Amino acid sequence: MKQLVLDLGAEPTHSLASFEVGQNAEAAALMKQFASRTSREHFAYLWGAVGVGKSHLLKALASAGSEEEQLRARYISPFSIESEFVYSPDVDLYLLDDCEKLSPLAQIDAFALFNEIRANHAFMVCSGNVAPAVLPVREDLRTRMGWGLIYQIHGLTDEEKSAALAAAAAARGLTLSAGVIPYLLSHFQRDMRSLSTILDSLDQYSLETQRPITLPLLREWLQAEAKE
Repeated sequence: MKQLVLDLGAEPTHSLASFEVGQNAEAAALMKQFASRTSREHFAYLWGAVGVGKSHLLKALASAGSEEEQLRARYISPFSIESEFVYSPDVDLYLLDDCEKLSPLAQIDAFALFNEIRANHAFMVCSGNVAPAVLPVREDLRTRMGWGLIYQIHGLTDEEKSAALAAAAAARGLTLSAGVIPYLLSHFQRDMRSLSTILDSLDQYSLETQRPITLPLLREWLQAEAKE
């Protein structure tokens, strides 16, 4: 299988509506409750492989709702500055991504943040590549990451990816010839962000060449990309 290395360009817009739910209906419903601060649980942890949509969900929560609600949410990565890990009474939803990458110092800050969030009845959603029980962080922090609900986020099946790509093409007003989507799924990076980016590039190439998106056009575009 040939893996095309893509320049993914600008950060895409994340929303709960654009998350392809697949087998994650329960987790997606819970995220909507966190967005509206109506969840009975104040903590949640999402885990799964790279590319299944964990970061998408956390960033979507950071930009969900009204402008006021967005100001009350804070997205934190392992590489955020130290002050981002400090609790603020103006923030009631904290979103800590990629917990497996937390440095020893960031783990100390995250531990303190967990305690402040619980004491002030705020909300927190964390993500990692493995379940909390085997997360490579200090034991007291690992325990806190297991305080609330834990969901494994599952990637889409090939059938679900095909349906999602077809829907994305239809939303752009594109007509894809038979075989284009199966070719994409068998020859390129399989996460939805990469596949959607390829679809965008094909759309642009189709406009430039004034030709429909067919397998010959796809192969021609691939050859042009390889030369560059």
